[in-house]
Formats: sequence, C-alpha cells, structure tokens
Amino acid sequence: MSNVSRAGDSPINNATSKTHFGNSVESQAQISDAAALGANGPTQEQLNIYRLEPIASDGDLRWDNAPSHGIVVVAARTAGDARIVAAARELDFMEIDAAPAEGVTTCNASAFRDDKLYTVIEIEHGRRDLLRGVLEGTISVGTVRPVQV
Repeated sequence: MSNVSRAGDSPINNATSKTHFGNSVESQAQISDAAALGANGPTQEQLNIYRLEPIASDGDLRWDNAPSHGIVVVAARTAGDARIVAAARELDFMEIDAAPAEGVTTCNASAFRDDKLYTVIEIEHGRRDLLRGVLEGTISVGTVRPVQV
C-alpha cells in the first residue's frame, strides 16, 4: 500500500514535489566546498573569523569525554560552521582501531560541538581572502583512544 495521499482537486498524484535538486542552502554549500577543493587559492566566498574558547572549568566532568584544545581561531561561514570546521580537524574513529560511541562517526562527540565546553566569538566579519579552515591553534589528534593497548 502506498503512503501517498491526494490533496486538492487534482485527480493525478505522482508523489513528486515541486522542489529542485541542488537548490537548498546545504546543497549549495556542498557544491561550493567541492569546487573549492579543486581550486587553488582563496575562493570569493565571504567568511568570518571566529575564536573558539573553552569556558568550562578544568574540573568539569564533560572534559572526560572530549579533551580541551585550548583557544582555536577558524575561518567559517557561521558560528555553527566554526564548530564544525574545528571538529573536522580532530581524529575520527574510522582513521584508527577504535569503535564509535554512537552512529558512524565520532565528530559529534567533539568538545567544539558542546556549547557548555566551548563558546564561539566572532572576531572579524566578511573576509573574502581566506580559506575555510583552522587559522590558529593546535588541535590534537589524540581525541579517540583505541581500546586495545
């Protein structure tokens, strides 16, 4: 049985929508990222500079799950994108002999993605001479520990 329902007076329902592939903001960003990978030098994309700073105390138990990397400065589209850019530099479980805690990747467990551990501060707006990525700071690859010694 089909889950298609008919609405309105039209006798025909072919279960298609009027949306077009590749027109969403996410699709446009992916297309832009793919083009930038093949380009040499900065793109003309407008980026902002963000500083990610740890805000939780050293004794906060959240640091047990995701280690602090200190202050990191990134070029990104938005504050949320800044968290993603920083988290992408961490080691993912698929690159070593370790299993993920949930899902198929460990990037969601990054300290950068936790607003109780890191805050994001915009320090410059509307730059077109940068590549999206980490500008300053060191992000350790020791974030995922294998269970075997």
